[in-house]
Parts: sequence; C-alpha cells; structure tokens
Amino acid sequence: MTVKIRLARFGCKHRPFYRLVAADDKSRRDGKQIEVLGFYDPLQGKDDANRVSLKFDRIEYWLSVGAQPTDSVENMLFRAGLIPPKSMVVVGSKNGQKSTNHHVSPITGEILN
Repeated sequence: MTVKIRLARFGCKHRPFYRLVAADDKSRRDGKQIEVLGFYDPLQGKDDANRVSLKFDRIEYWLSVGAQPTDSVENMLFRAGLIPPKSMVVVGSKNGQKSTNHHVSPITGEILN
C-alpha cells in the first residue's frame, strides 16, 4: 500500500474547500482517507491566517514513513518550510551546443556539483 498526501475537495459548487489528507494512492480523490493533516481554503485572502492550516508533526511523520506528496501539496509544503525545493537540471543551451548536465539551485540559480 502506497500512501499519498493529497487534497480532498469539499464544499459546494463554485465554493471549493480542500482537506489535506493521507490516503491510499488507489482510493478516489474524495474517497476513504487514513488521516486528515490540515486544510486549504483558496477563497480566503492570500494574507489571511485561515487560508492554510497544517498539522506539522503529523505531516513530518507521514513523510518519514515514505508517504509521497502530490505536486500541489509539495508546493504547499515547500512554502511552509517542511521540505526542500526540487533540484532543477540544465540540459542544453539555445545555440544548439550540447552541454553536460548541471544541477541548478531553484532559489539562487547557482550551478551545484
């Protein structure tokens, strides 16, 4: 059983409200969940304290036992400071010359090796 940390949609039509949940990857989006880890309300203002609420200790536990966050949840966890950013890879240049693969820091843009 693979566990995913993902968003489950609640609310009415045109008034979405999401719960951050740990769920089996084979269950439906709004189906059976293992644990509720927080919530996200996209209709709140960007600076509003009620926009996102996360249970940091439980999220860290699920990440430590191998739960995989979805892309949207991964962005939320990065903004909250729970996970490091993904490394980016530079493959080539515009003038057609092939270059070796370099890892680039997404925050500073420096080449890492």
